Amino acid sequence: MALLNPRALRWKIAALTAAACCAVAAVIGVLVHRAMSERGDRTGEQRVAARLAAAEREYARTGTTPLDVEIRSPRQLEAPLARALADKDPHALYVTWYDRKPPNWYWLWAAQPVAGDRVLVARTDMSAEVRGLQLLDRSIVTSVLAALVVVVPLAALATEPMNRRLRHGSRTARAIAGGDLDARIGSRGRARDEITELSAAVDVMAEALQRKLENERRFTADVAHELRTPLMGLSTAAGLLPRDDEAAELVRDRALALNGLVEDLLEISRLDSGAERARTDVVPLGDLVTDVVRRTGTRTAVTARDAGVVETDPRRVERIVVNLVTNAHRHGATPVEVTVAGTRIVVRDHGPGFPATLLAEGPQRFRTGTSERGRGHGLGLTIALGQADVLGARLTFANAPDGGATATLVLSPIRSETTSQHDPAATETGAQGSGSTAPPR
Repeated sequence: MALLNPRALRWKIAALTAAACCAVAAVIGVLVHRAMSERGDRTGEQRVAARLAAAEREYARTGTTPLDVEIRSPRQLEAPLARALADKDPHALYVTWYDRKPPNWYWLWAAQPVAGDRVLVARTDMSAEVRGLQLLDRSIVTSVLAALVVVVPLAALATEPMNRRLRHGSRTARAIAGGDLDARIGSRGRARDEITELSAAVDVMAEALQRKLENERRFTADVAHELRTPLMGLSTAAGLLPRDDEAAELVRDRALALNGLVEDLLEISRLDSGAERARTDVVPLGDLVTDVVRRTGTRTAVTARDAGVVETDPRRVERIVVNLVTNAHRHGATPVEVTVAGTRIVVRDHGPGFPATLLAEGPQRFRTGTSERGRGHGLGLTIALGQADVLGARLTFANAPDGGATATLVLSPIRSETTSQHDPAATETGAQGSGSTAPPR
């Protein structure tokens, strides 16, 4: 869930906001702490200074001191106070020393020399100031935590419009990648920021891509349609040539191949335009595949185990299976095996396998992969993949661990009550022949 994803942009912004708040609070807290600490020190020093001044006047007049001020010799002073007195600035009247005694007692001592090698010593309790400073620190920390509890959710909520726009953009980009070339991000709101610029750039890119693809489809369809009429004449003329002439036979073969190529281009054009629609029927998949493979006239073993009943377009399934089987014989190596299990059809050969580019990028028209995989126009797998999309099926390509190429077609099953009316038998057939005219990849 995006809301709970710690890597989501909203939480990164919230964390940055929290860090900024903590940094500002730390700076302000340090400044306030130092100011209050210095104020407390000045207050304590003023108290002991007043006591020493009053005690000095009393000592000069009567030779005695008040009860809160002692008169000592330098040898009777605490070591830190004696060292401070020894290092005293000649212009200073007195020196101070903090005596911190845990847990909560803090004393400020002050010493002032007087006549006769005597020292006036006074002290004041600084516990109230220290505890007040500690309370201030705790108040600052508590206030910062309370502010974070409010600021972090608000920061996360404030980023929701931006996150919504980004999610809409990503959904649109995935829709375009999935084939919906009419999808656009559009202008959402009146914001004129980087996201708006990115959305506009993606829309411009999608429009340019759509124009190029439509031009390519139109060109392919126009070329195929323009070639269809002269090819029909060429095929008719080739049929009138002598049957026992080797050159005439070669002309007929090439005319037939060229006619198949034009038909394939027209089919790809229809698939690309999205004009194809499946006409579904309930069929036993095992019997259908067995019959289709038998009619290819190829040496192919068919195994139907627990084959299911599917609601699909038999003509398109036949087109896919014929292309896959013919492709396996032309580019792979025998034995070629077709396995039907449930709603899954697997076509496998024992050749060099699919090239890495096909596995990574999918079938590409007019690309047959490596030269050792034989000849062809590279349209067979492209057509098979397009027909699978029309059926709503999934066609995948892989290489078997022990060698060979594997193409897997997974169809959608029908309801169980419909399936129970059919009981397709498992069969295994093998047919031999010279090949078929189905286009290879």
